[in-house]
Amino acid sequence: MNDLAGKHIVLGLTGGIACYKAAELCRALIKEGATVQVIMTEAAAQFITPVTMQALSNRPVYGSQWDAREPNNMAHINLSREADAILIAPCSADFMAKLLHGRADDLLSLTCLARPLDKVPLLIAPAMNREMWAHPATQRNLAQLRADGSTVFDVGTGDQACGETGDGRMLESEELLEDVIAFFQPKGLHGQHVLVTAGPTYEAIDPVRGITNLSSGKMGFAIARAAREAGASVTLVAGPVHLPTPRGVTRINVVSAQNMLEATVERAQAATIFVATSAVADWRPAHVKDQKIKKDGSGTTPTLQFVENPDILATLAQSPRAVSGDLFCVGFAAESQDLLANATAKRVRKGVPLLVGNIGPATFGQDDNALLLVDAHGARELPRNSKLALARQLVAEIANRKKI
Repeated sequence: MNDLAGKHIVLGLTGGIACYKAAELCRALIKEGATVQVIMTEAAAQFITPVTMQALSNRPVYGSQWDAREPNNMAHINLSREADAILIAPCSADFMAKLLHGRADDLLSLTCLARPLDKVPLLIAPAMNREMWAHPATQRNLAQLRADGSTVFDVGTGDQACGETGDGRMLESEELLEDVIAFFQPKGLHGQHVLVTAGPTYEAIDPVRGITNLSSGKMGFAIARAAREAGASVTLVAGPVHLPTPRGVTRINVVSAQNMLEATVERAQAATIFVATSAVADWRPAHVKDQKIKKDGSGTTPTLQFVENPDILATLAQSPRAVSGDLFCVGFAAESQDLLANATAKRVRKGVPLLVGNIGPATFGQDDNALLLVDAHGARELPRNSKLALARQLVAEIANRKKI
């Protein structure tokens, strides 16, 4: 799956040490299916050579508005009309100020000014020293660029080439790639607050043992990412898994079902959509031992008594906000057999408008899945695909139903 297939990106480089990251970004954009046309300022060429960017983009690099390769000598018109977006990475403080005032004294700024505003978005990845970033002038410019319709990505925090530490670093190439991909996704959930649970829960037996399941959390994390791409603010309540947090998503780590219930109920007050993908343990040991249970050589096995865990999905689906329609609840069912019958019964039992079923053993830990969408009108299959692709389909489905 190439998320940027068919997209043509003009990648602009301005002066700054972060130009070295632009090389990897260019490569990443192309791997994701985009074509990339590089435009460099004179200052950018002091940090990385046009030859490098030409080799990575497989296209001649432009740097002058007087470039004789253009028959009409209008590179700023030709390059801007071909683009699906202009991405400036890195964008220096000086170039941000230039964009703000509409100055056009080099090819890159001229191309940005000449672009059709309704067809070619401007994406900006700032990069500068922490003091330059924090300066009131820069922050004013930042606010005005956003007000003018430009998309300004976040900056990173950490060590800077000058030896100082703080905000202002350009994001890493993989972070910018994710942001660019997100930019092009439909914004069906703009203004919504999505709450997602993901992963397993762990129910302790003693200090070193517990009961859990094979859920990897990948489907829930993919839904959190897809919801954020669709324009929602997203909170992810995650059981014990080792997955990176999707960009722009607020993550709450929990362990047990009781932990997950408390975290979810608290944050559901601000949510408009709840997607329960977590594989919550149905039972937990009635008593947790203070010390490790040891074998004594007698062959006698310990007896465990269990109590039922709280039902997180049913709790939220039956809450006043869900009943009134302010909270749209989506459940998941991981079954081992009779998917349609079990998922249909679970939807009614939980009281949710939409339930998503899958065969657990066929998807736990995998990067792909197949889903069955069950509602009051019947069922529809989403054929096997990557979990992110399925998550985007599900998010689009939720967006359509949320409007009803």
